[in-house]
Amino acid sequence: MDMADEADICRVCRSEGTADKPLYHPCVCTGSIKFIHQECLVQWLKHSRKEYCELCKHRFAFTPIYSPDMPSRLPIQDICAGLLTSVGTAIRYWFHYTLVAFAWLGVVPLTACRIYKCLFTGSVSSLLTLPLDMLSTENLLADCLQGCFVVTCTLCAFISLVWLREQIVHGGAPLWLEHQQQPQANAAGQQPNEAAGPGAAENPAAAPPAPADPPAHNEAQPEAPDGPPEQGEEPELDNEEEEGPAAEDAEANNGAQDDMNWNALEWDRAAEELTWERMLGLDGSLVFLEHVFWVVSLNTLFILVFAFCPYHIGHFSVVGLGFEEYVQASHFEGLITTIVGYILLAMTLILCHGLAALVRFQRSRRLLGVCYIVVKVSLLVVVEIGVFPLICGWWLDICSLEMFDASLKDRELSFKSAPGTTMFLHWLVGMVYVFYFASFILLLREVLRPGVLWFLRNLNDPDFNPVQEMIHLPIYRHLRRFILSVVVFGSIVLLMLWLPIRVIKLVLPAFLPYNVMLYSDAPVSELSLELLLLQVVLPALLEQGHTRQWLKGLVRAWTVSAGYLLDLHSYLLGEQEDNEANQPVNNNNNPAPGHHNNNNDNPAPAVGEGLHAAHQAILQQGGPVGFQPYHRPPRFPFRIVLLIGFMCVTLLVASLMCLTLPVFAGRWLMSFWTGSSKIHELYTAACGLYVCWLSIRGATVLLAWMPQGRTVIMLKAQEWTLMILKTLVVALLVAGVIPLLLGLLFELVIVAPLRVPLDQTPLFYPWQDWALGVLHAKIIAAITLMGPQWWLKTVIEQVYANGIRNIDLYFIIRKLAAPVISVLLLSLCVPYVIAAGIVPAIGVTPEMQILMQRRIYPFLLMVVSIIGILSFQIRQFKRLYEHIKNDKYLVGQRLVNYERKARAASSVPPPNPIPE
Repeated sequence: MDMADEADICRVCRSEGTADKPLYHPCVCTGSIKFIHQECLVQWLKHSRKEYCELCKHRFAFTPIYSPDMPSRLPIQDICAGLLTSVGTAIRYWFHYTLVAFAWLGVVPLTACRIYKCLFTGSVSSLLTLPLDMLSTENLLADCLQGCFVVTCTLCAFISLVWLREQIVHGGAPLWLEHQQQPQANAAGQQPNEAAGPGAAENPAAAPPAPADPPAHNEAQPEAPDGPPEQGEEPELDNEEEEGPAAEDAEANNGAQDDMNWNALEWDRAAEELTWERMLGLDGSLVFLEHVFWVVSLNTLFILVFAFCPYHIGHFSVVGLGFEEYVQASHFEGLITTIVGYILLAMTLILCHGLAALVRFQRSRRLLGVCYIVVKVSLLVVVEIGVFPLICGWWLDICSLEMFDASLKDRELSFKSAPGTTMFLHWLVGMVYVFYFASFILLLREVLRPGVLWFLRNLNDPDFNPVQEMIHLPIYRHLRRFILSVVVFGSIVLLMLWLPIRVIKLVLPAFLPYNVMLYSDAPVSELSLELLLLQVVLPALLEQGHTRQWLKGLVRAWTVSAGYLLDLHSYLLGEQEDNEANQPVNNNNNPAPGHHNNNNDNPAPAVGEGLHAAHQAILQQGGPVGFQPYHRPPRFPFRIVLLIGFMCVTLLVASLMCLTLPVFAGRWLMSFWTGSSKIHELYTAACGLYVCWLSIRGATVLLAWMPQGRTVIMLKAQEWTLMILKTLVVALLVAGVIPLLLGLLFELVIVAPLRVPLDQTPLFYPWQDWALGVLHAKIIAAITLMGPQWWLKTVIEQVYANGIRNIDLYFIIRKLAAPVISVLLLSLCVPYVIAAGIVPAIGVTPEMQILMQRRIYPFLLMVVSIIGILSFQIRQFKRLYEHIKNDKYLVGQRLVNYERKARAASSVPPPNPIPE
């Protein structure tokens, strides 16, 4: 037993070594895992795809075994043959990739653009000259760029269609489209009157059965948040209309099961599984040419179906109705005409769907219904993502005209001069407004009691799917929701922008307007201010953690205050302690008139779960799960009105503070730097916001330290003072000296030789050089972090990992600041010493001295670049030499044992230590 324990065995196969299969110890590991067979190690390396030991992280080394007849130096003919083979392979790959790039970046977009122009030219001659236009070399670059946009639109349309199909297949089509499923739905015993109660969900998947009639009847579906008449009466009408057609269809289609089972959505997926490399042609094959042909055909088909036909339908309608002048005056004739065409197409599909249902053409009926859903969802997406943010952006601009001393005439002139840019900017502003409004609603949901915001959709709900709502809900409900959203968002803009501006104009007449001129007479550089704004101010202001917590704390404090003032604390925040103790809340047993008497078709809710429990059920897409009962005080509606008024006053005051306080502080601080000169208000507002942010941050830190006592506060103050001093030193070196030297070097190497003639003296501006140096330093740091592992990347990663609180001043100075500053100083000083000290001592002419001083920096850069290229080529040639030698004379590899001393000199690992 002892002999067996002492025997050396392989760590993988657990067998001993033999003469044919000796054991090696290739890494630092000892004990029972010290030895291994070479074959076992190679097999394990192939499986794990690693070249080092996973335990000790030691890289395995193999020494090559060459043929005995290998010469000491490769013959020149072998080197030339290997070089020609490599060059031939490179040329083949270059030709193939050039063909791929020409096909995807040239043929596809150019074909799409020329076909698009041909179809929308409106003449027969353009169709006849299309083959010649394809070969034309005029406006190649512009047509390729426009074609890329067209191809992108068609691909997005195709992907959207496929995704919409998946939504219909997995989420279910509208019940009026699933005609053959109505008998099963009725047999399940699900009565429409029951579905109309407070437990009904907005989710289409949980919607009650609807009639199997055209979409015009689908618009009678019940909607849970609406009043009792719509919930209690409309489902009964639907149920009456449902029985007769269903029974007649069942009798008429007994012998046509194939027609009933046909599904227009079950499209065949004939294409095989493709990788991106194979599809684009990056795998070296020519199969991509077939894909190019199909992409061109798909582009042509989508342009014809989704652009050409709707545009001409809309164009004929606009011309026929006499609205052509109004459409042309909008500067977006093509877009508006296409949307009109889609609207008319949707109406036509509705009529055709109804006719197909009357004559019982099931396939045509279902196909027309699917087409109607596609057009309907497309129009709703345009309204939700395009029209609504655009309305919000224009309304924000109109309500803020006095803040910038502008007028509607100015906006009209800017729109006429650049309609596309103006509309895009307003749409972008509207999107930002909608996004932050939705973010604030999500924050409110974290503070308020579940059920308070029953009238707003919960975007965090995992069951919330806006596309499913677009598919299932009727058009009139989307229209009503759109109008309500416009009213709500517009009222908030009036309350928080227009009204505060009027108050500021009355109270502080000299405060407005804001200075938003693009030029400035300030003595400081606009570039420096922009760099401070982008690199210092905005990162701090956009830090979501602290800002979100502060805002959430303010909302909670306001809610608590308003709740206790108006006796609505239970309604706003709930009473978790009462719920946990199972104490009944009796004040909700007497509902207000018209609020708690609409649940006759459903079981009575629990105590305190009246209408708001129903709304919470709507919010939760099911039963009233998680609803918290609340105390209902006397005169509850009047208190709600007071709460809304208090909220409006609070929003008005908050808006006044946000519009005045940061700008006041920023103007006062910037006056010490710029004097009485006016600068862009963006910088003053950003500076004031940053000062306010620092003040609030310091106040929150002090408040967090207060309960810990004076001793702890003093220790914390000392720690933070030391940390701030270290940070200032590091900022001076890393954010001050290094960017300044880097910007000055860039100025001497690139800018001055290109912009300043030899007979003129270059002028250097330290502020601009520092600003450019900051940009260059950030770019270099980003490239370094994305590149291979070397000393600078290791140091930067370590500095990032330590952070500000664990800042290591000695490490940063010794490992980062000192080496980088030394290299930059040498790069600046050595050329200057050569040009201003050594060259004049030689005795050259003054003109040559000036030439040397001005051109030595780019000359030395070129020399360093050439040396780097030559060294890279030498390394590549050595790799090629080793590759040729291994291909011709390598017969095997031998694993190298680990030796603690002089191991590096005993083994030379080959280029590919893992044999395939």
